[in-house]
Order: sequence, then structure tokens, then C-alpha cells
Amino acid sequence: MSSDTKTIDQFLSENPNVDVSQAWEQCWTVLADVKARIAARFPDLALEANTADRAYYTSPNGEFEGSMQAWSGPGCDWLVNSWLGNRKASILDMNATAFLDQATDVPHFVLVFGTIPKLFFYFDFVPRRNLMVDTDYLDRYYEAINADYLDLRGDPAFQWSVSHGSYMRALTNPSTQSLTADLTPANIDRVSSYAYKMLDHWLAWLDNAAPIAAADCSALRDYDYRVRELCYARDPMNKLAAAVFGEDQVANMLAIRMGEEQMARGRA
Repeated sequence: MSSDTKTIDQFLSENPNVDVSQAWEQCWTVLADVKARIAARFPDLALEANTADRAYYTSPNGEFEGSMQAWSGPGCDWLVNSWLGNRKASILDMNATAFLDQATDVPHFVLVFGTIPKLFFYFDFVPRRNLMVDTDYLDRYYEAINADYLDLRGDPAFQWSVSHGSYMRALTNPSTQSLTADLTPANIDRVSSYAYKMLDHWLAWLDNAAPIAAADCSALRDYDYRVRELCYARDPMNKLAAAVFGEDQVANMLAIRMGEEQMARGRA
């Protein structure tokens, strides 16, 4: 099978016991800093109560460990900093994600580092308009990063990684990077620099964004929440967590991860 369509399971089965602790430290430092920079842009965010005790946790069998914390407040419905995996056995999923509120229609921000044990990198500005017909939105947010996108996409050190989940492929847009590479400090530095450049774009867009008309906010909120629910619920990676934590526990973890309580408050 071509490496671009190889599953996470297949990558892991080839190298199941690689110590990725140093990569975790390098990646998590970047992700925590990205989260801090986003939080600084939204100073009134509050930690979600149901994540307060999840700054560090382990699976019942001790095989997996991780952290899951989320914040919400004016300007940002859902800011997440989390990681999950086994630092001694190849697998890590680490991210910083920001789903905005409906004050603007600036794209949401998704940044993921992983080890499988190759380096996995995913970046996305989740669109909030139909890019196939709203060309003003396309040009404002996606044409603006096109040169940077192509530069990383053309780097021979990185290979495209195709999700086996059809919904995850449906999320693909002109900003989506889904890449694998050798797990080296230099490659982590390369995608970290890219992530920071995208963060700078995003923060500037927020500073200059026009407000959304009040009459449009409800429909945008419904769209935002539905995308947020589905992108977590339909992630093929959930099966790896289910094998370790059990289906019931993973269902609860997903409810926390996607922010069901926050969305219920937003809909009230």
C-alpha cells in the first residue's frame, strides 16, 4: 500500500514500541504556546468545569495517558489543548484547537501534531462559508495563505496522509495540510514554523474582522456546532482510544472533547 493511504494502525504495527518522549516535549511546548497566544487574544475565557480534573489522566490499564483541558467565553466558544497516547509506544495525538463564537465568520483554527511513530501534522482553517460559491470569503482567508500552503505541500520531506474516514476527507479545504514525515527535530521545527505563521494570519484576521449581522448569528452557530460535533464523532482515531478505554468511556470522553455542555448553553 502507498504510504499516503496507509492507516494509522498499519504505521503503528510496523514500529509499535518507539519511545517518542522527546518528540512529545518538542511538540507539546509548541502547542501549549499556541494555546496561550490564542487565550491572550480572548482574556475572558474560563476553564470548563468538566475538564478541570483532566490536566493529566491515564487509562485504567495505564497504557494511555494524556491531558484534556478546554476554555470558553466571549469571542471563542471552544479552545482546547489536549494530548493522548503512549510516549513509550509510538502513538501520540496532540492538538490546539479554537472554535470561534459567532461575532465574526473568521475560520476556526485546528492544529494537530502526532506520532505514529512517524511525524504526523494536520493543520486546518475550518471554513464557515461555502467556499465553492463565496469567492470573497475564499480570497480573503484562503488565497491569502496560498503561497505558504504550496511551499509546505511541495516540501519533499513530507508526504500527504489520506484519512480513511470519508467525513474527515469532506472537511478538506484549501488550507488543509495532512502530512507525514520522518520524526526528526528539524521536521517538527519546519511544521512548527508553519503553524506559527498561520497563527499570525489568523490573529490578524480577527483584529480586522467585520461583525456578523445579528440575524445571521443563529444559523452560523447551528452550523459551527454541527461541524464541531461531527468532526470529533466521526474521527477514525476514536477506535484506538476505544480499544484502550472501552466504548462507554470513549463516548464520555468525546462528549467532553467536543464540548456538549458548552453547546447546550449556547443553544439555550
